[in-house]
Amino acid sequence: MVTQTADTPALKTKNGSAPDSVVVRFAGDSGDGMQLTGGQFTLSTALAGNDLATFPDFPAEIRAPQGTLFGVSAFQINFGSREISTAGDAPDVLVAMNPAALKTNLDALKPGGLIIIDTGEFSKRNLDKAKYDVSPLDDGSLARWDVLAFDISALTIEAVKPFGLGNKEALRSKNMWTLGLALWMFDRDRQPIIDWLKAKFKSRPDIADANIAALNAGHAYGETAELSGPLKQVTVGPVESEAGLYRTITGAEAVSLGLVAGAQLANLQMFFGGYPITPASAILHHLARLKEFGVTTFQAEDEIAAICSAIGASYAGQLGVTSSSGPGIALKGEAMGLAVMTELPLVIVNSQRGGPSTGLPTKTEQSDLYQAVYGRNGDAPIPVIAASSPGDVFECAIEACRIAVEYMTPVMLLTDGYIANAAEPWKVPDPATFKPFNVEFLTEKNNGDTLLPYKRDAKGKRPWIKPGTPGLMHRIGGIEKQVDTGNIDYDPANHQAMTDIRKAKIDNIDVPDQGVTLGPDGDDAGGKLAVVGWGSTFGPIRRAVDNCRNRGLDVSHIHFRHIWPLPANSGDLLRKYDKVLVPEMNTGQFKTVLRDQLLVDAQPYTKTSGQPFKIAELEAAIELALDSSGAE
Repeated sequence: MVTQTADTPALKTKNGSAPDSVVVRFAGDSGDGMQLTGGQFTLSTALAGNDLATFPDFPAEIRAPQGTLFGVSAFQINFGSREISTAGDAPDVLVAMNPAALKTNLDALKPGGLIIIDTGEFSKRNLDKAKYDVSPLDDGSLARWDVLAFDISALTIEAVKPFGLGNKEALRSKNMWTLGLALWMFDRDRQPIIDWLKAKFKSRPDIADANIAALNAGHAYGETAELSGPLKQVTVGPVESEAGLYRTITGAEAVSLGLVAGAQLANLQMFFGGYPITPASAILHHLARLKEFGVTTFQAEDEIAAICSAIGASYAGQLGVTSSSGPGIALKGEAMGLAVMTELPLVIVNSQRGGPSTGLPTKTEQSDLYQAVYGRNGDAPIPVIAASSPGDVFECAIEACRIAVEYMTPVMLLTDGYIANAAEPWKVPDPATFKPFNVEFLTEKNNGDTLLPYKRDAKGKRPWIKPGTPGLMHRIGGIEKQVDTGNIDYDPANHQAMTDIRKAKIDNIDVPDQGVTLGPDGDDAGGKLAVVGWGSTFGPIRRAVDNCRNRGLDVSHIHFRHIWPLPANSGDLLRKYDKVLVPEMNTGQFKTVLRDQLLVDAQPYTKTSGQPFKIAELEAAIELALDSSGAE
């Protein structure tokens, strides 16, 4: 075992003052089970009552060459006894399972942070793969951090020896040994993980027992080893929270549950047509397990078939839903125009990822906003909603369903890779608090003895007619419709009228007024700077603005859920501020929408690295914006 101690440790111990939050990053090879380790540590953290946010970060390759820099998989969790809104800027603890994991993650670690290293993987071959000329354990390059280095691989093999596993199979339990050490380090209960292992490997009790032995061995190592220096047990108290039923939830789980809830509130069966694509595939996986709620799932042969099948389901009287990521959304574009022309309800979930083309398929970005708002041929406006966190996706999915059926329109719901994969505690809402939006199908002719399938109500919505309803046969398709009758019509004046009608329907959708997320609201809103966000930038913006306000800076946070149409009061609200700064993970797309629609001088602050914003980055941008405006 090798230990090094930094001058300023990042963690306090039980004998000192307990930290109110800790950031831990598990990093290793793609085959080391870091996502599973992080997921189970998240479970134990939630059961301990901490608030938390996670950031799974893994390569696009199904199985990158072992030990290489581009094959590193990491999982970061920020947990604490206070409100947690991001996965954390910099880890306090880095668990590095091999040299490549150490090299790719070391620069993110806080000075004085703790590094736990598996020396069993620091062979000459693995050091060469990670482009190390000399082992960092020997050259003094880790002096800024606490280091605890020991042979986790050998300790795991020893722990599972009674179960007769070969070395290769035994090493698959190495992540459980590491998890056991982490559970001891942060005073966590092992029993929920043991129960999970027994359930997961119910058909292979020998594998379950080996993993449990590894878990217990890692825990015992922290508990009994005479370790002077860096490794100490740290207790982070539970966060104060409202009474209620809580669970951890990812964005993919939340959108699935929200879509089902939306269909239930509309009293409709739901049809989901999808095609596998990262990071949207998990939605199909979750929905496939919810058949008892009237959900039909269909994995199509391609993206076009997926959306067209959903449109067909909507025509038949169900709520059609489809999902994808940027490249798949592009393929669905023509069919979206069909849904606009036929005026059928449809929910399209876009889990954004780094682009263009294949781009960064496992990394996060917000670069599909133009695509969502403007990206169809012809004038084909559709409402666009953006979720701000895993928990928020649930309500956004319900809202998307409401708008789709109340206005007979396709709706796009934007999430991204960070929201889809990240987890947070979620207070399960009371179903009684959601207002139903029951659908009424037309069952008789609506113009005396004549059917007018495009006759509209006060909202501009045409009637929804189930095929096969006696006496209500009508045409439907992608060619321009005649006003009211729905007959094919090429007349110039009719096309002008129908284009205007479809646009007005979307423009006049009832969305709530925009409020101030953090800062003076209502009549008191206004000041030197508004930081305006949408989507998953919510957490870092909120924390950065809060930190700056605590230092006396005149800055507020405004976060948009409804992207198109914008809330009616948006322009008046933003014009109350001297400056508007728009951080987003693209090259400035929402900034363009704000300038276009509201004529406000919104300034961009952009990032397209595939990684979320850091709180420190945004604080610096806020200070610079205030300095440049002459503020003190």
